Amino acid sequence: MIRTRTKRVLSISLLVLGGILMFFAPENIWIGAVLFALGLCVEIAGLVLGHRK
Repeated sequence: MIRTRTKRVLSISLLVLGGILMFFAPENIWIGAVLFALGLCVEIAGLVLGHRK
C-alpha cells in the first residue's frame, strides 16, 4: 500500500505533467492529438491517485 504523503506527491506531479503535456501539444493534428490524449490520461491517473475514500 502506498503511503498517503507519497500518493499526494505522485498525484500532484502527475497533474502537473498532464497539464504540461496538454499545454505543449503541437499544432500537428496527429502528434498533438496523441500528446493531448496522453496528458489527459496522466491527469485522470493523478486525480484517481489523489482521491481519498
